[in-house]
Amino acid sequence: MVARTLNPPEASPRLLGRVEALVFVTVFLDLVGFGIVIPLLPFYVQSMGGSARTVGVLLGCFSFTQLLATPVLGRFSDRYGRRPIILFSLAANAVAMGLFALASYQRLLPLLFVSRILAGATAGNLAACQASLADISTSETRARAMGRVGAGIGLGLVMGPMIGGMFSQWGAWLPPLAAGALALLGSIGVLLAMPETHPLSARSTAKPRSRLSVLRESPRPRALKLVLLLYFLVFLAMTTLQVALALLAQARFGWKAKEVGYVFAMQGGLGLLIQGVLIGPLSKAVGEVRLLILGTLLLSAGMLGVSLAEHPFALVGALAVLGTGLGFTQPLLSSLASQAANPSLQGLTLGLAQSSGGLARTMGPVASGALYSSLGTSAPFAAGALVALIAAALGALLKHEGLGKQRPPPGAG
Repeated sequence: MVARTLNPPEASPRLLGRVEALVFVTVFLDLVGFGIVIPLLPFYVQSMGGSARTVGVLLGCFSFTQLLATPVLGRFSDRYGRRPIILFSLAANAVAMGLFALASYQRLLPLLFVSRILAGATAGNLAACQASLADISTSETRARAMGRVGAGIGLGLVMGPMIGGMFSQWGAWLPPLAAGALALLGSIGVLLAMPETHPLSARSTAKPRSRLSVLRESPRPRALKLVLLLYFLVFLAMTTLQVALALLAQARFGWKAKEVGYVFAMQGGLGLLIQGVLIGPLSKAVGEVRLLILGTLLLSAGMLGVSLAEHPFALVGALAVLGTGLGFTQPLLSSLASQAANPSLQGLTLGLAQSSGGLARTMGPVASGALYSSLGTSAPFAAGALVALIAAALGALLKHEGLGKQRPPPGAG
């Protein structure tokens, strides 16, 4: 099947809405699979004889291969189009989840590592989806469009943990198998319905440019450096949840996979509400950079609250604050990165931004696992609160870089 290629004049509101919907479904199906697996991962590792350190190393392996591969896939999406990269990533993820299910059934920890390494090496669809929206959106519509990606993530992270928690009662192998089936379904949907948003006229036929060209050719290199650093810090704080939350909830309150799945689903629901409904109006009213700073402050407060929580209700309240902060920061970082990029290098720029987060997801899980094992349940979250506070301070520097929609002056019509 030959993909229809969009030309720039075709980027009408109706067409943007169609691509937003397709990207939403694609990201949703992919993140349902992610949401199914991630809250349960510490329990899988424990059942195979691993520890919190093992969980951290396992997540670090996924992120390290993602770190290496995502800019390459982003570069390929600039050269060959968004659609084939999204299709390849989803299909490969289906294979990785099949291996995950086999590892769970046979209780083979080495095979579990293989499956996560493969999943990380092919996890390039998010950056390609973001680039496809950046191709046909404007500076006025980009935050809302990136919010649709965040909404797909949020809904996937609502449904995924709930499905994983329920399916795990019938067998540890069933949740990852369901995740693989959903990734396969997503790849079929992309094959049949996704248009190509990166026109042939915009693709470079020259030798692929290096990652450093993203900074050299950016119209705002200082701003882009700050955004990449913010990506690193926000994702460094986020990794604490994947490693230590399930273990903390189990140690303090005796929670199992089902309860952990529910709190991850709550966070996904907050992300869905914020990124799917509120992010556009709020960024217009407050300004994207101010909203980003608020998000990082809420992330810091939520992390601190989790570290101190001694009652289930306190933990849930802290996670609600934390989830609200993440709901603000993730789409805004993508929007700001795309605004600081050279238009011909959107895919490579967003791929590099995802790799900046990938570097954090490589280092963060290992550090969180070590902190948990050495200093106790509170330590990873206290460290995450400090990292998010530093991110808020750096976000304040972006106010002078001219990125994002600014808050209108008083009395402006």
